[in-house]
Amino acid sequence: MARVTRRSFLKHTLAAGATVTVAGTKSSGRVLGANDTVRVAVAGLNGRGHAHTGAFFGMKNVQVVYLVDPHTGTYKKHLDNAAKAGLPAPKTVTDVRKALADKDVDAVSIATPNHWHSLMTIWACEAGKDVYVEKPCSHNIHEGRVAVEAARRHKRVVQHGTQSRSSQQWEDLRALAASGKLGKLLVSRGLCYKDGGTGGSTRGDIGTKPAKAPPAELDWSLWLGPAKDQPYHENLVHYRWHWFWDFGNGDAGNQGVHQMDIARWVIPGATWPKSVVSLGGRYANNDQGQTPNALVSVFDYGDTQLIFETRGLKSPGFRGQNVGNVLHFEEGVVAGGKFYPKGKGDGEAVPKASAERRRGGDHFANFIDCVRTRDLTKLHADIEEGHLSSGLCHLGNISYRLGTPTAYDPKLGKLAGNEFGTEALARMAEHLGESGVKFDGKNLLAGRKLTFDPKAERFVGDKDADALLTRAYRKGFEVPEKA
Repeated sequence: MARVTRRSFLKHTLAAGATVTVAGTKSSGRVLGANDTVRVAVAGLNGRGHAHTGAFFGMKNVQVVYLVDPHTGTYKKHLDNAAKAGLPAPKTVTDVRKALADKDVDAVSIATPNHWHSLMTIWACEAGKDVYVEKPCSHNIHEGRVAVEAARRHKRVVQHGTQSRSSQQWEDLRALAASGKLGKLLVSRGLCYKDGGTGGSTRGDIGTKPAKAPPAELDWSLWLGPAKDQPYHENLVHYRWHWFWDFGNGDAGNQGVHQMDIARWVIPGATWPKSVVSLGGRYANNDQGQTPNALVSVFDYGDTQLIFETRGLKSPGFRGQNVGNVLHFEEGVVAGGKFYPKGKGDGEAVPKASAERRRGGDHFANFIDCVRTRDLTKLHADIEEGHLSSGLCHLGNISYRLGTPTAYDPKLGKLAGNEFGTEALARMAEHLGESGVKFDGKNLLAGRKLTFDPKAERFVGDKDADALLTRAYRKGFEVPEKA
């Protein structure tokens, strides 16, 4: 795998023919004062990009100076919003490297498709910029680790877009789990039940779109970036790339990484699990999508199991939650802001435990504060935390991708003896049955049970699984082996 060094990056020639020279930003090595303007480039302007520009447009002494997207049709709405707010018009560029070459840019805010997140973070750190990167911070575990290394080596502030880390509610529950007031935390459960709206058109059956020439306003090569070269089709741009392995990570790495992060956060001291196993499938009439839209993943943390459930077809909630977290303690269950003691049906107030008081619930504002002060201890969602939680999504997907088609058995051997995992699988089967999916053949993919080495960030004795920790990168867009 080719290594992208700072030297090779500085020498990289853009398609326009201009050689890029990257210098440190004006914020490098010094603390910005409260009245100094923080100059931000926002990369990725569809979807979450609107939240990014909207947040920065509304901040005092913060200026969006670049809008970056290979699809030029995305610029207008953001330019109109800047004009309505009486703000200077940002420059528009298709290639982020042009913004990174500007020594007056302090930070890059990344809302691109997942396959760009780590590489853009690494490039920005090398260029001396601070980074806000959307979830998941990586497309695979290897590049997530390199992004962490790049942040540390270049002393950059890198905030991960798991906004719940700025929520006092979840900080309080983390403290409660650590306190032992409700006994041991037996299961930390994350739920991502999203049906994609009318007809399930986003997460259900997406159909098949033929290969065709990309629209004139889209630089297809730049959009592909690190992913392998392939034809354009309309199920990719703008949103449904989430359901293709070359670009997305399914709903576990889309909406689900938020709940995955919370589920891991509340387990005292949790980093990587001992093992993982996933079971599920894609139930969408043989459409073009690749990622599962029904999945149960079980992560072993010793005394605590982290169980993650993903559903992309219309589904009833679990304990009143569709997208959320449920905590199973020895003394009862916390769900939907209430505590349900064992043996009692009625919910009551969740017990209190001492917790750190957050400085505020605005995740973007927390990032800008840390850009000014350079105090990483105040960052609510440091890149290392983002790497770990994103990595759990990847672990669950790797188990699934190495799975074997099998007939459904509610007492499936890989979950035998795991009361909570078996129960989650049975509920998934019931949900699919209600959606018209019958388990009358080998249409359940039983994932490979994988043991993970947390220090090496590799699997134990499984070369197939290790191969999915990284990818082959397209020339010119390689993620290095090390930062």
